[in-house]
Amino acid sequence: MSNDSNTPKQPARRSDNITKGVARAPNRSMYYAMGYEKSDFDKPMIGVANGHSTITPCNSGLQPLADAAVAAIEAHGGNAQIFGTPTISDGMAMGTEGMKYSLISRKVIADCIETAVQGQWMDGVLVVGGCDKNMPGGMMGILRCNVPAIYVYGGTIKPGTWKGKDLNIVSVFEAVGEFSSGRMSQEDLDGIERNAIPGTGSCGGMYTANTMSSSFEALGMSLLSSSTMANPDGVKKDSATASAEVLLRAVQNNLRPSDIVTRKSIENAVSLIMATGGSTNAVLHYLAIAHSAGVEWTIDDFERIRKRVPVICDLKPSGTYLATDLHRAGGIPQVLRILLDAGLLHGDCMTITGKTMAEELAHIPSQPRADQKVIFPIDKALYKEGHLAILKGNLSPEGAVAKITGLKNPVITGPARVFDDEQSALQSILDGKIKPGDVMVLRQLGPKGAPGMPEMLAPTSALIGAGLGETVGLITDGRFSGGTWGMVVGHVAPEAAVGGTIALVKEGDSITIDARQLLLQLNVPDAEIAARRAAWQAPAARYTRGVLSEFAKLATTASRGAVTDAD
Repeated sequence: MSNDSNTPKQPARRSDNITKGVARAPNRSMYYAMGYEKSDFDKPMIGVANGHSTITPCNSGLQPLADAAVAAIEAHGGNAQIFGTPTISDGMAMGTEGMKYSLISRKVIADCIETAVQGQWMDGVLVVGGCDKNMPGGMMGILRCNVPAIYVYGGTIKPGTWKGKDLNIVSVFEAVGEFSSGRMSQEDLDGIERNAIPGTGSCGGMYTANTMSSSFEALGMSLLSSSTMANPDGVKKDSATASAEVLLRAVQNNLRPSDIVTRKSIENAVSLIMATGGSTNAVLHYLAIAHSAGVEWTIDDFERIRKRVPVICDLKPSGTYLATDLHRAGGIPQVLRILLDAGLLHGDCMTITGKTMAEELAHIPSQPRADQKVIFPIDKALYKEGHLAILKGNLSPEGAVAKITGLKNPVITGPARVFDDEQSALQSILDGKIKPGDVMVLRQLGPKGAPGMPEMLAPTSALIGAGLGETVGLITDGRFSGGTWGMVVGHVAPEAAVGGTIALVKEGDSITIDARQLLLQLNVPDAEIAARRAAWQAPAARYTRGVLSEFAKLATTASRGAVTDAD
């Protein structure tokens, strides 16, 4: 399938369509009102999609980066056209009704970028984003437009500290579980809450924001080393400046996303995600990114990559270190060079710089430094295979996603504890009603059912905090935060709202989660399942107006990326 089968070929200077010729004088008048001179119409029009907001620390430090990019664009012969994109803070919305808007914001961000770039006939676009959905939403918008583009990640947050221990956002969620189970004092809970987030930047582990931004380096759409920089550090601003300069060259050479984002470069991105122990959300987002690029890619491709790429980074949530530690250890370029030398990366893929990935990595050492413990050589991999497994069975014939590293025993069979919402499930954990050996079933939380497929960080963190992370299973047709770990399986498809088998589970049914055999099974006779399915009735729509209603009507199954513009 062609990368840009649904995108018309563009002239080298798209803005010529609105700024040249006598008939275009009214268009030019609008530009004169903004201070343009006649000579400006000979310059490329470069969009700057600015995700700055004071909603979340992930995005509250973006304005200096956008300003640096604008200054560089104008210094190198371009006209910067700034427009905004929204964000939803997953960390703030977690466990609330607002979490339903998180995945929907991915679509809204993509729509904003497509609308502005196409509507104003921009010659290129630089996207600046921070929080989780900024990255996939921004990349989907970039790929829809198919003009020269680059992604500038806002940067990671630095670790907080309490009583000498490094903290991050997940520390707070897990502390709630520890406090509720009597394993933590009020003083420590308050101290962790106040000190976990010390300033601007996105959540510090290899959670969703850092997973997606890191993968964009491997994809070829961001500058190398840019994804693990801390937002407050000066190098992050310098990287924004350099990104703008690279984008201007790409515009001059008409180097477009369709020249860069291919099946092979997506394989590179997913390989990097496996090597670094990245977020389960990457599965959902790369299905959507591939769809926007017109690249053939299925949920089974993740399993194909997992079997050949080992985990070589010791990063949170299941590991030890944060993104700032990874940066000091050599960052994503070091990981990519190790994969390249092992034959696990396509070195001939083009990057936004105009060089191939192999050319970009030529100066990177073949082996990680001996004075760090974050990145390991292939022969000392933490796990011989990747961590994001696709489980199938009668509970998930289309596939479900599990993060299987860091578990002592990746197999559990136990009685189902069934919940049709997140809040009652969380309360049961906090009240001590969930016991070792149970398998929690959280449903009606999929793309259509919730709608919006919210993340289940609160209940999964509560399980960890209560000491049940290794002994209680949890399956859901919703999603997980990039900070989640444990015996958990998400993205169960088909979802409950459309009559998937997860909708037919009853309290006490036996369920097996087997990460070794990649199995997710309801241990009930087929005849009984068929009888339950015959009696099942679709639930009424929870929303009838607005974006939640629209998403519920249009979203595909999670196994296809929960996109809203599929055939």
